[in-house]
Amino acid sequence: MRSLFIILLLLTVSPCFISAKGKKINKIVLDAGHGGKDVGARGAFSMEKDITLAVTLKLGKILSDSMRDLQVIYTRTTDDYPALESRHEIANKANADLFLAIHVNSTPFTYTKVLEGYKTVKRHHKTVRQPIYRSIRHHQTKRSGVETYVLGLKRNYQKEDAIGEYSDNVTNEPGLLDENDPQTAIIIAQYSQAFLSKSISFGSKLQEQFALQGREDLGVKQMDLEVLAGSAMPGVLVEIGFITNVDEEAYLNSEKGQREVAMALFRGIRAYKADSEK
Repeated sequence: MRSLFIILLLLTVSPCFISAKGKKINKIVLDAGHGGKDVGARGAFSMEKDITLAVTLKLGKILSDSMRDLQVIYTRTTDDYPALESRHEIANKANADLFLAIHVNSTPFTYTKVLEGYKTVKRHHKTVRQPIYRSIRHHQTKRSGVETYVLGLKRNYQKEDAIGEYSDNVTNEPGLLDENDPQTAIIIAQYSQAFLSKSISFGSKLQEQFALQGREDLGVKQMDLEVLAGSAMPGVLVEIGFITNVDEEAYLNSEKGQREVAMALFRGIRAYKADSEK
């Protein structure tokens, strides 16, 4: 009976209402990953926190200059570190419609052993030659490309909590969701699923633009990322390249590379906004 009750409740909630197709996207939060004491990934000569900030500021300017109907909100504009909870709070209190976290990828360290020589040691009353090895750490990779992440299912409860807390912003109808109404939990769950669908669509638009630039498209994936969990809106985290790839590190630190990355993100945002507002 309980499962039947839930199915009936789901059927009473309009999918069109939940998806909010045609809703204007007026505010976007740009989150430059890491910052301050949290440097993020390291390359041969640069740090993730500096690249993400430079690209974020370039993207923000392009958006402000080209899309006057879209307000840009930053989680940071200097080399400081807002806690992840603060980034959520900025987005939620601003009643933003979209969240974009910008990061730079890296690969794990690998190790090789190099024979440096031998030493003589006594073992079981015998003298033997024992090899001496030195471990060399490598942090460079040939892997390249761009990938985008949406929120994984294990942190979906946080997304639902945020939707419930900021329900007046989400629904644009104060008091619509009553915590004492059993149907409220189902409506929140549907909003969460709608936001996931929108996030995937947003991520796909971004990936398409990078592919058009000739960058390797590594796809849209799910991951249980805290930075995406606490915001009551669709959002993605984009890894704009590998700092541990010599060529991509140079590209991401160049004016040309940062401009091209910002333009791909801008075009993806513009395409998603146009599609969502139809």
